[in-house]
Amino acid sequence: MLAVVALVGFVLVVIGLLHLYLWKRLVRDTTASRRLRRAGAVAAVLLTLLVPATMAGTQNGLYWLAWPGYIWLALMFYLLVALLVLEVPMLVARLVLRRRAVAAEPAAVVPAPVLVGAPGAADPPAVAAVAAVDEPDHDPSRRLLLARGAAIFAGLTATGIVGYGVRNALGPPRLDRVQIPLAKLPRRMDGLRIATVADIHLGPLRGRAHTERIVAMINRLDADLVAVVGDLVDGSVAELGEAASPLGDLRSRYGSFFVTGNHEYYSGVEEWVREVDRIGLRVLQNVRQEIRTPGGVLDLAGVNDVTAAGTGLAAPADYAAALGGRDPSRPVVLLAHQPVAAVEAARFGVDLQLSGHTHGGQMVPFNLAVRLEQPVVSGLGEVDGTKVYVTNGAGFWGPPVRVGANPQVTLVELRAP
Repeated sequence: MLAVVALVGFVLVVIGLLHLYLWKRLVRDTTASRRLRRAGAVAAVLLTLLVPATMAGTQNGLYWLAWPGYIWLALMFYLLVALLVLEVPMLVARLVLRRRAVAAEPAAVVPAPVLVGAPGAADPPAVAAVAAVDEPDHDPSRRLLLARGAAIFAGLTATGIVGYGVRNALGPPRLDRVQIPLAKLPRRMDGLRIATVADIHLGPLRGRAHTERIVAMINRLDADLVAVVGDLVDGSVAELGEAASPLGDLRSRYGSFFVTGNHEYYSGVEEWVREVDRIGLRVLQNVRQEIRTPGGVLDLAGVNDVTAAGTGLAAPADYAAALGGRDPSRPVVLLAHQPVAAVEAARFGVDLQLSGHTHGGQMVPFNLAVRLEQPVVSGLGEVDGTKVYVTNGAGFWGPPVRVGANPQVTLVELRAP
């Protein structure tokens, strides 16, 4: 309990510091009005509280918080990115203004030579006082203009990017086709097609219509197999069972299969495994399935998410159970939600792993941070000899925003050498 409280406190401090930075750059630096600064400070506090309130509220049925909270989260992210990018040129501009002010000071403060006490002579202290305030009046006004320009640029940039990202995220997934050669694939199985989708993320902002659109898209592909690679839901069966039910209409020659993602473990994994099985998808929990075709046999294996912890339906990933003791002459395709599972899977000679989880980064430049955790962020890669294909996912998590990583359904075509 203390650890949870400490974590929540740390998150609040970090979010508060980020909003303090935004207040400084967008409010304090752009106005001298105390009233506006106080209003901006109140807004910053409220927006700071909105972020954790949205996270907690959407987990407890307060779905009305999702749109304002998550949209602000995206705007905050891109405001920070834009302002941080501007820090260096702003610093250079401030240094230039300061040097100009310093260079102008001698001319402004040195009065013309006069004889003290001579008729018409000005009082030297008065002359110095008037001259001293002349140039500094211009310097603050230039700095204010510079700060306002940066704030306007950051605001317009963040708003434009988020608007574009919302349109991408809420639009139909893009269909990508990829051919992947497998050395062990029998010649007569050449062209076996696996419709792959991950990260559907049914929840506060996505419902049954989202599932129906994905199912219709996959069914038009007339695939041999369908693989749903985790993170189907962000909520309980009671809340989202109806939204997930169209998955029962998926069509393929040799079956539709599902593996758990980390979000299933936040949403009641035991209930969801039973529900997905009831709908009609085969849940591969640390097991493999022989896929027999007229051209040969392929092993299709699946493991639970790498973050899983528990027993029974909530058990962690077990690569030995799913991959051990098989015929090594057969090709094996592993369904594993997170690409990092390939590090362990490669030890068992997996030919191809199909994964999701990363969302392709979802919001550039966040993809750079994802690379620190996952060996492949999007598309086809390789880990210790195992080919890994990562789909961007058909939904989103958190902000309904996708920038640089469109929602995606992938048709993977296996090719014989």
